Amino acid sequence: MRFRRTAGVLVACGLLLSPATADATTSGALPHAVTLTESALQGVHGTAPDATVRNVLTVTGTGTALRVRLSNPFGGTAMTVRSVWVGLQPSTNSPALVPGSNRRATFGFQRSVTIPPGASVWSNPLPLSVRRGDHVAVSVYAPGAPVNDHTFPPPETDTPGSFASAGPGDTGADESGSAFGAFKPGVLWWADAISAVSPARGTIVTLGDSITDGYNAFGGGPRWTDVLAARIETRPPGRRLTVANAGISGNTVSVQPNPYDPTGQCCGPPAPLRLDRDVLSLPGVRYVLLLEGTNDLGGGDNAPPAPAAQVIAAMRTIAGRVHAAGHKIVGATILPMCNAAGSAKEQARLAVNEWIRTSGTFDATLDFDAALRDPADPTVIRAGWRSDCYHPNAQGDRVLGDSIDLRVFGL
Repeated sequence: MRFRRTAGVLVACGLLLSPATADATTSGALPHAVTLTESALQGVHGTAPDATVRNVLTVTGTGTALRVRLSNPFGGTAMTVRSVWVGLQPSTNSPALVPGSNRRATFGFQRSVTIPPGASVWSNPLPLSVRRGDHVAVSVYAPGAPVNDHTFPPPETDTPGSFASAGPGDTGADESGSAFGAFKPGVLWWADAISAVSPARGTIVTLGDSITDGYNAFGGGPRWTDVLAARIETRPPGRRLTVANAGISGNTVSVQPNPYDPTGQCCGPPAPLRLDRDVLSLPGVRYVLLLEGTNDLGGGDNAPPAPAAQVIAAMRTIAGRVHAAGHKIVGATILPMCNAAGSAKEQARLAVNEWIRTSGTFDATLDFDAALRDPADPTVIRAGWRSDCYHPNAQGDRVLGDSIDLRVFGL
């Protein structure tokens, strides 16, 4: 059941508050399963060689009894995973693990598992404990498997990424890191989520495109989602939420051909088609934060710019499905895109943003457009906060993360 009340306005943050502010819980919540991190997979790119891939993901909360999820959403054939090891990594600069932290994962208490096309599988709980910011290394040996991956450039700090073994065979048990080659930032194979038993009261899933993924967040800082996670972590344990980043660069919020890639392999399925896998299937979801639509409205060589009505209809559908699943959804306005004032693209962006702010479709809204736009020219992001016409730099991401009023998440 959802409860509605009259929204208030907080002008300083460009934020509209509505009933999510009423969703506060006590600090005495019992530990339960939440999602500590996610990296939404995009497509299949080839077949795995006879090598071990050590995936590194950074968690956004405290937890024990870790479980890892491996997925084969796009493979045309089943994939057989022969071995998985999970350990703690002190630095993303090295494949070495904390001595004694590496654990062999099991699936249904078996060391190997076969994942059918379109399916995912969670490991059995592992005797590992983590805190926000810890790096978890998931070493997977699956030679011959279709490579379901996430391969867009990440931000500069605390980057998700991977190491491939320098030679053949299963080297997942190696804690020294000597069996592995150089770090590949932004490249993850098969491992797409980590969950744990946590005192946190739930998970925020950020559903979006490259602005959420962290693309071009240059300048030596974390993504806005990581800024948000760090701010939430200052709350008492039972008042915290974890953050799962389901951003995919180039993704669209509406079901349409991808504007940039006629093969459909670069940018993941449109948001409505991946909503179940990347959002609703995750443990502990309480809130979804939707920031998407730039790629639809901008268009490209493979698809024309989408009209405002198409983007609005997609957002309304997503919000309805999130509510039907018993969760709350927060809508963020679309950032400036360097489209000339009065142009069709800019008029469409303004129309979508006005609908986000006023329609009542979302439980709360975040005015990211107002937070970053240049007061002298609202069709662009402020010069000091942008990497290019579409993407904030690290300073812009910091502004976005700091602009979020935590009351929209009941904090």
